[in-house]
Amino acid sequence: MSIEVKNLLKEYGEQKAVKNISSTVNKGEIVGFLGPNGAGKSTTMKIITGYLQQTGGEAFVCGISVAEQPLETKKKIGYLPELNALYYDMYVREYLGFVAELHQVANPKEKIENIIQLTGLTVESKKKIGQLSKGYKQRVGLAAALIHDPEVLILDEPTSGLDPNQITEIREVIRKQGIDKTVLFSSHILQEVEAICDRVIIINKGQIVADDKLSNLRTKNAGQQIVKVEFKEPVETEAIQKLECVQSLHTTQQSLFTIYCTDAELLKRQLLQLAIDKSLNIVSLQTENQSLEEVFKALTRT
Repeated sequence: MSIEVKNLLKEYGEQKAVKNISSTVNKGEIVGFLGPNGAGKSTTMKIITGYLQQTGGEAFVCGISVAEQPLETKKKIGYLPELNALYYDMYVREYLGFVAELHQVANPKEKIENIIQLTGLTVESKKKIGQLSKGYKQRVGLAAALIHDPEVLILDEPTSGLDPNQITEIREVIRKQGIDKTVLFSSHILQEVEAICDRVIIINKGQIVADDKLSNLRTKNAGQQIVKVEFKEPVETEAIQKLECVQSLHTTQQSLFTIYCTDAELLKRQLLQLAIDKSLNIVSLQTENQSLEEVFKALTRT
């Protein structure tokens, strides 16, 4: 595994920002790391990258303890922080050369040109960083994170400030990096996470409340699943509300129902039995996946 945290704890006085969380991310995974503001997301990322010291627990990068060997772990990490700190008076190539020198990159000129092309900086590469738009500054930060070909990429809001076309381009860059690297990707744009990630970790109030494949989270969330049923005939709402695992339902007409329940398979069997008992005809009956936004809201609303 490329990233591992064990019982990670971070305290600020009496406040616990991160509460004994544990998780792993393996090579070749692009994992979305989500949470509302103040949930402990950025704090966790800063601990993994060695920019912040934990109060308790352990963090490892490629099997190396971040606390015991911070310089070694930094060599293996490409980090784009939420607040992308850049030297505005430096030219793009000059800055990337500076970062490449810090990392002792072999063949720096060739590497810089490749990274500039990869991140779509070619047309702006002769400018000072301070002259760039926010979106292009973000690209410079991503280029700096990639310049030393790290094994692990930690990206905190990498598409911040980008227009829709730029987001699509950077999304493709991140997806390609995920083929042979470990990528921990944080964003408030949930559509981006759905487009890039197969697995999602959700943190709320310093605790991990979900860690699963995106497909699983969409079908199961906090004990709630969704079933849609359409009858040929009108059906009384009360008849469906009485079914065992129904939590709530929504209907726009008397024959079409969206039902929130605790067990979709059980509910579908009960609906079939209801149709038999009342001589009803079912037109369609299916389990519906929830959007990541719905999952996120359900798990972080308290």
